[in-house]
Amino acid sequence: MSHPSFTSDPVALLQDLLRCRSVTPADDGALSVVAHALEMMGFEVTRLAFGPEGEQTPNLYARLGTGKPCLCFAGHTDVVPPGEGWSCDPFAGDIKDGHIYGRGTADMKGGVAAALAAVARRLEAGPLKGSLAFLITGDEEGPARYGTKSVLEWMKERGEAPDFCVLGEPTNPAEMGDVIKIGRRGSMNVVITVKGVQGHVAYPHLADNPIHRLVPILSDLTSRTLDQGSEWFAPSSLQITSVDVGNPATNVIPATAQARVNIRFNDLHTSESLRNWIGDVVSYHAPEATMEVAVSGESFLTDPGAEVEQLSEAVQVVTGRKPKLDTGGGTSDARFITHCCPVAEFGLVGATMHKRDEHVSLASVEQLTQVYLEFMHRFGV
Repeated sequence: MSHPSFTSDPVALLQDLLRCRSVTPADDGALSVVAHALEMMGFEVTRLAFGPEGEQTPNLYARLGTGKPCLCFAGHTDVVPPGEGWSCDPFAGDIKDGHIYGRGTADMKGGVAAALAAVARRLEAGPLKGSLAFLITGDEEGPARYGTKSVLEWMKERGEAPDFCVLGEPTNPAEMGDVIKIGRRGSMNVVITVKGVQGHVAYPHLADNPIHRLVPILSDLTSRTLDQGSEWFAPSSLQITSVDVGNPATNVIPATAQARVNIRFNDLHTSESLRNWIGDVVSYHAPEATMEVAVSGESFLTDPGAEVEQLSEAVQVVTGRKPKLDTGGGTSDARFITHCCPVAEFGLVGATMHKRDEHVSLASVEQLTQVYLEFMHRFGV
């Protein structure tokens, strides 16, 4: 694998990353590109693999310096599958009409490349005043069981605790400088299974229709307004994502009815409080029903204090736009990082992420590099 000669050039770094077919859970050398760039800059790089033998998730943690403050750049090099219908090779890093194309340009190899290039430029300007770190995982687009979360546990055991973290997810809906994310909603999935007794629809007294108990459960859940939102968060949302009875016949009462529910919740709730509420509703209508709950993450908010203001100022200096502080969208690895240190997210424009012909402008990659560099100066490293 080739490596870019000048790590201060974010486009060269991004092309090298794009040419790695790191469709989760594969790495295909992507973390080696990052490690090589960091080692060229003098970082102590630790490659970390977590998970079952033969199915381990590749990760990386790197540190330069021991002083305070310590700023960490975080991100991921894995990408979603490209799908069909691209006008170019999704793993070639083609440049045309001022844009760079490839799976992961926006989400989020572009953010990783910009952070690496910004740090290279910072080191060219003189010695660090504090210290820098990188936390890069190869498992964010997948289950995320043995990625950032496991690295943070490893860091905690060794007393590694950055003072602030910037996660380079694509936060901008349309233009560079639109949005800095300072929090995320929590997310949980609930599977409700109601069992009955199968039978003929003409003889309902000989059967027990589980749908008749599942429907009022779902009616109660969807009729409640969870909240009106809070200072930094939109209202929480409960959505039914599936109702299934596995019944192809029109004259059979099914034996089982199952529903899947997702809740995106703000800081007025916890997964435990929502679990208890749903459990009470289920028990009221169907005492024998079962409920499986999987929590992707709790809601969190980073105090919009000095560090967030410094990042906002850096964005405004480079882009000319004052970014909105926001908590919308899906989940990210910031939900794990928040337990280690304050974290904010700022990256590229995400309009084409996960789409065919994913691309970003070359100008935006350079802008992001400059934002990170400006923030480092303001943060004091």
